[in-house]
Amino acid sequence: MPTDITPLLAQASAAVPDAPLFTLSGVEVTRSMLAIFLLFAVGAPLALAVSWRIKPMHLALGFATTAAMWAIGYVSMMAPGLWIGEVLFALTLAVPVAFGALARRAGASPVMTGLVSAFANLLVIGAFLRDEQGGSRVAGPLYVVGLLAGSAALAWFGGFLARRARPVALPAPAGLFALVAAATVFILLITGGLVTGLESGLAVPDWPNSFGHNMLLYPISEMKGGIYYEHAHRLFGMLVGATALVLVSVVWREERGFAIRAAAVAFLCMVCVQGLFGGLRVTGNLTTATSGTELEPSTLLAIVHGMFGQIVFATACVIACAASGAWRATSPRAGMADASRLRALPVALTALLLVQLFLGASYRHLQIPPANGNPAVHPAWPIWGHIAGALVVLVVAVITGAMASSRARDIRPMRILGKGLVHAVGLQVALGIGAFVVVIIRTDAAIPSYEVAVTSVHQAFGALILASSAMLAAWSLHAVAAPATVGAVTPSSSTAA
Repeated sequence: MPTDITPLLAQASAAVPDAPLFTLSGVEVTRSMLAIFLLFAVGAPLALAVSWRIKPMHLALGFATTAAMWAIGYVSMMAPGLWIGEVLFALTLAVPVAFGALARRAGASPVMTGLVSAFANLLVIGAFLRDEQGGSRVAGPLYVVGLLAGSAALAWFGGFLARRARPVALPAPAGLFALVAAATVFILLITGGLVTGLESGLAVPDWPNSFGHNMLLYPISEMKGGIYYEHAHRLFGMLVGATALVLVSVVWREERGFAIRAAAVAFLCMVCVQGLFGGLRVTGNLTTATSGTELEPSTLLAIVHGMFGQIVFATACVIACAASGAWRATSPRAGMADASRLRALPVALTALLLVQLFLGASYRHLQIPPANGNPAVHPAWPIWGHIAGALVVLVVAVITGAMASSRARDIRPMRILGKGLVHAVGLQVALGIGAFVVVIIRTDAAIPSYEVAVTSVHQAFGALILASSAMLAAWSLHAVAAPATVGAVTPSSSTAA
């Protein structure tokens, strides 16, 4: 993986940025920035209107198809080698076939699943057209039509192959789509971790443009080295934003509770704020400048951005729980042993994990890697605080998970989450030790692949543990009734009297 991106920066910076159209509150607005604003202002209501007319199951399976295709495509763009690249390309084409088969088995339309996936994939078609349309006015429409037809055909073929397969029962549409939303956020967290691990966070110096280009039209041919990792992370953010927007539509159609509807809207707002944090982390303010001397990257916002992304992921997972059939079928159970602890411990663990997340993100963004013969600088307070916090979290997580899996063993989600926490936290501690070692032993500017792998897995696994703790907290508050206050009059006591 290349670490010296200076030549790539120079090549990409050669693109001529848009001339400012006008100035608004001190910010020079260019044509591409205006196009992005109009995309949100017009595209968001249009996406809501269109998604409102599509069956939620088709939306869930279609967006799941796109998320899986993007994940495979992300790896294939990392230049893994000729034969591996060919295999990954075949897998990318196999994804709509597989989800078309799943749609047929679930009683949904494979063709509609493929069409929904194609519409979501329009978010990246501009990056390919910028290289290949060659000034032709018909290339763009032909690409769009080809994408729609190809996706529909592949999904139809999958449905054809599964025409005699046994039917399957999928989760409720709102819960399934929330799971898809959580998966897209998790993929975004992984790509963000790679950006940080490869020290490519400032490879694209401007935002919301990319080297003066409209972000959605930045040529695929220029996405190399650190530029690829940073810009691909931005594109995944666009997919997460579109998924969050459609989630609001699905939840409001499928769910009647005010709390879960409000949670879906809050999730969309959180995704938008997270995108703003990510952009301002790069530039410091809204600007059309592309020169590092004119920008003010914010380390504080980098820490906040890294933390808030995991909170967004945990929120999506909690929404998926609340929209599940098991949630609706479970009513609060009174008289459970240690009910107070069952309700309080997961909440306390989630709070501890947030503190641990802050310390880990602070260390990762405040450390200075070795370069030009200078040794690395490791800030003491976040790393020692993170190590001490790991011991506390290990104890609390094991107690919390063991209690949930034993005291609430009749509540299946709590039993599974409890057992998962007990095993996951031990593995996370081992990954943390490994991440600390590989970072400490590095002596020069070259970033070893094993360092990127270990630190990224440690970060992603931490997100899973935080989400598991948050889901366990939600389930414990929902399924375990608060113990009666001492001296309170219960129905049984009043009858006895």
